[in-house]
Amino acid sequence: MNEVNSLISLLNNKAKLVAMLAPSFPIVYNYPNIVGKLRRAGFGAVVEVSAGASETNRELRSAIASNPKGRFITSPCPTFVRFIRSKYPQLVKYLAFSADSPMVATAKIVLQKWPGYRPIFIGPCNVKKLEASEDHPHLKILVLTFKEMNEVFNKLNIQDSPDDAGFDFDIKGEETRLYPISGGLAESSHAGDTMAEDQIRVVSGWQNCIKAVEEFEKNPNVKLLDILFCDGGCINGPGIVSSLDIQSRRQKIIDHWSSQK
Repeated sequence: MNEVNSLISLLNNKAKLVAMLAPSFPIVYNYPNIVGKLRRAGFGAVVEVSAGASETNRELRSAIASNPKGRFITSPCPTFVRFIRSKYPQLVKYLAFSADSPMVATAKIVLQKWPGYRPIFIGPCNVKKLEASEDHPHLKILVLTFKEMNEVFNKLNIQDSPDDAGFDFDIKGEETRLYPISGGLAESSHAGDTMAEDQIRVVSGWQNCIKAVEEFEKNPNVKLLDILFCDGGCINGPGIVSSLDIQSRRQKIIDHWSSQK
């Protein structure tokens, strides 16, 4: 499936679409200009996926509250979920599947608010395509990376315009804009309010996943494993084209988060 051609066809046919921008977007695009650019491309609405992350946090807190002695491995990262399924199937029971990923939670919000519209996820991760098609096909989410979205802009000749600064998100998610950086989930969900510091592990980078998972399996004191497969978190996803180093990318996310506080 060629998602670029699929989206171009949908836009050319004036399909009802809502763009869902993953919270790592400030690394690639200027805000609020990207909202106007997507609107001019033909999207009926543009929302922050960090809005769905708020629902993810709510569902995770609810799961923890209903099972205070439980242990949880967060599941917003589809690459890590598939890593657990294939390499550590005995740990699948700890994946917090009762909490939708931010992409899925946002798609549900979109479909409720705009019946008949199709959610288009734009983000840093190729494996989100599998999450959408294999795990949640009923939501009909079309997934493109930032790199692919830039290709769409180029093919449709949608250039930057100073007028785009007058637009804004149809749905915002200010409090959870830290999600794409390592530890963003644990911090924004306030997991530390119900768990001791030594019960929480924050891990990013595929090299560290095996060690973290094996510690989780052996050490019952670890109650929450907040883990992202890419080094530094989703800010280093393969769908991002940027010359910025990890620290500069991280700062872009923090700046976007703090600008609305």
